[in-house]
Amino acid sequence: MDVKYTAELAKIRLNKEQVDKLGSELNDILSFFKNLKEVDTKGVEPLSHVLALKNVFRDDIVKPSLKKADVLKNAPQKDTHYIKVPRVIKG
Repeated sequence: MDVKYTAELAKIRLNKEQVDKLGSELNDILSFFKNLKEVDTKGVEPLSHVLALKNVFRDDIVKPSLKKADVLKNAPQKDTHYIKVPRVIKG
């Protein structure tokens, strides 16, 4: 995994020392996953959660929404009916 490329995607500035350290840590993590491939998992049921939780949902209660004007008054930048945010996808 290229640390510099990933940092660029995340818009994080890293110096050479940080890049080296994170590269080493990522290599350690990937090495650990190689060890996990060697674990015998025959007869082990796959889990989606470590606890036996079932249907933990709250009732869907309809409540009034905030008024658009109240939401927009706190926005640092707005455009008539929308909150303006910085572009995150390069075009």
